Amino acid sequence: MQAGGGIGGLALADLLAGDQARAATTAEAVNPLAPRKPHFAGKAKAVISIFCYGGVSQMDTFDPKPELYRRRGEAMAGKGQVVVSQGNPGGLMPSPWSFKKYGQCGMDVSDLFPKVGELVDDISFIRSMYAISNDHGPALFQMNTGHILPGHPSMGSWVTYGLGTENQSLPAYVVFTDPRGGPIGGAPNWSNGYMPAAYQGTQFRSTGDPIVDLKPGNDMSPERQRRWLDLLGRLNAEHARKNPEDTELSARIATYELAFRMQTHALDAVDLNKESAATKKLYGLEDKTTEYFGRQCLMARRLVERGVRMVQLYSGGGNFQTSWDAHWDIVENHGMHAVETDGPIAGLIRDLKSRGLLDSTLIIWHGEFGRMPISQRMSGRDHNPHVFTVWMAGGGIKGGTRVGESDEFGYKVASDGKSIPDLHATILHLLGFDHEKLTYFYNGRNMRLTDVSGSVIREILA
Repeated sequence: MQAGGGIGGLALADLLAGDQARAATTAEAVNPLAPRKPHFAGKAKAVISIFCYGGVSQMDTFDPKPELYRRRGEAMAGKGQVVVSQGNPGGLMPSPWSFKKYGQCGMDVSDLFPKVGELVDDISFIRSMYAISNDHGPALFQMNTGHILPGHPSMGSWVTYGLGTENQSLPAYVVFTDPRGGPIGGAPNWSNGYMPAAYQGTQFRSTGDPIVDLKPGNDMSPERQRRWLDLLGRLNAEHARKNPEDTELSARIATYELAFRMQTHALDAVDLNKESAATKKLYGLEDKTTEYFGRQCLMARRLVERGVRMVQLYSGGGNFQTSWDAHWDIVENHGMHAVETDGPIAGLIRDLKSRGLLDSTLIIWHGEFGRMPISQRMSGRDHNPHVFTVWMAGGGIKGGTRVGESDEFGYKVASDGKSIPDLHATILHLLGFDHEKLTYFYNGRNMRLTDVSGSVIREILA
């Protein structure tokens, strides 16, 4: 009798737990972007990813290699077979830029980034990152989603899935692409993958209306639109009640409502006319060279200030010279893109710091891989996934530090290599998540941003 009662109690407890779980699922379905608590108190509340698409050269920016000067033009011996993506491998090529030490930490930074160099005491450099693929498309996907194949949720989708958003009138995850074009692979780089559609990135434009067709037609008054949305909402809610597993519908309902609210709030969030002349100058808006990226950086600050969780800014678009893909002439290529971004990035860090937002905003500067220490077509550099540099600032990062080393040429990791899953694990940790426990059930298993690997890079944590 007692055993039977115990079994019955267990069954009742399971039924009640199932009801509670279904209730939680239904509540999430009503608003999949409702604010949620992380696993523990994280230092960061938002992320700004500065993606230098095309592949930035580590030995020309933040990882000086004096050996390249001493052995200029020599073959890179002792490293095994050198694999290049586009042929034409040459001899060792030193950087055309000089390096100097900045800050109290004495960090080496090249002449390409003098304004960022002034802020190295707020930055942690990872000089031993490595990727899997030698090609842009798979490498972009790995940096953005943790996998080299498309179809997986982007990091921004994982962030918004875990945290929701603090502002229900703006997208939780915003992407700005370069006016010269988007990255290879396009929208799958900020896709929700197998997650509900509510977690995908929303692409904003840097000029004009942030989103195409955001404003309704002249024949649609706000009152009429509100009545139309209310009717549609009631019909969709009834359908959702009968089909609680249909997450796509709940995402669509939330999207309709968000689009209605964005007609006012999105335009306000990117209205830079409300900024002072001094702030505009800080971001380089008065200079035609820095204006486009300065606008994006300033809009990123305005968005995270308003509760947006993830903003991704792409420097470089299209192919070859319009991106950081310096196959032909690295002086022209990196010189152009660095001068466009150095001042705006420094302005973003200074502005966030002055407003008390840097401690809660994590900034990540990165590409999809690095570049070779040997020349290509005399004055260019080919792709190099074996080692590259990433830096991070704010949001729980210990400034003035560096982790890992590349070899004497900057070709491969020499010590303390860090994988992209390690980077993703660290980002999630700073937001308050155990990367092994932030999962989404799909295709019969609990999926993770870090898949089956990844360790937090604790050396850079404040």
